[in-house]
Amino acid sequence: MSATAQDSMNKLHGPLKLHNLTTYSWNVFRYVGDYLHLAGVVVLLTTIARNKSVAGISRGTQMLYFLVFVTRYLDLFDHSQTAYLVFFKFTYILTSAVVLLLFHQLDATYERRHDTCNLAVIIVPCITAAVLLTSEYSMLEVLWTFSEFVEGFAMVPQYIFCYREHGNKVWGTSLYVIALGGYRVFYALNWIYKKVQMPHYSDMQSWIGGVIEIAFFIDFLNFRFTGNSMLRSMVLTVDTKINEISDKVELKVLGSSSALRAETASGEVRRRRKTEDAAVALEDV
Repeated sequence: MSATAQDSMNKLHGPLKLHNLTTYSWNVFRYVGDYLHLAGVVVLLTTIARNKSVAGISRGTQMLYFLVFVTRYLDLFDHSQTAYLVFFKFTYILTSAVVLLLFHQLDATYERRHDTCNLAVIIVPCITAAVLLTSEYSMLEVLWTFSEFVEGFAMVPQYIFCYREHGNKVWGTSLYVIALGGYRVFYALNWIYKKVQMPHYSDMQSWIGGVIEIAFFIDFLNFRFTGNSMLRSMVLTVDTKINEISDKVELKVLGSSSALRAETASGEVRRRRKTEDAAVALEDV
């Protein structure tokens, strides 16, 4: 198989012919998944622009997606690809960078108290898994494997955010989450279709990440529309415990912790607001 014909989104780890890969990889499930993903990005940007706020959105999830795209799509500089793939890959990289820039510009609207997921707990195990489970030890392959594992957990910070933000139901955020979850569901159907058509087809890294993300997505739908969740209590307990341990380590090593800094910053904001309110009251008098 030539490098020019190889696409990182269609990794096959078995003795399959290129024409089978080309024929069965481009199916209706993949196309629907791609356009749901694109629709989710459009909904996210529209929601931020309309509200002039990043409230309800996890910065952790956006950081993880940016990491996914910049590690997975390095193949853009390695070999030529179809215009379809180039468009989607550059779009995802560019829009994820734009969203992070918007978080910086709209920092005053960012709800840190809900965005509590410790990204190191996701990234470090994914690095380990990528090194151990990659199909070959080249930079592009290891980074591609890493991106597959990270994507499986990329929405977890957003789910934790939604679990903590129980009373606030912003439909823009919900539509974004539903579109991204739907994208993974249709990609899973794409994998099933390819497995049926090509029995030797195997893409274990993608499958593991997909199963994890779909499980969280199904639980989110149940939580969003019924208020019930099988994972919420467990996820929030684990998240809280991880942050407690992290804060203790930071406190011992650095003499301060992120929670303490956030609390101090929050107190300063409250004092500033009280001062501004008092000044306004005096002007009225």
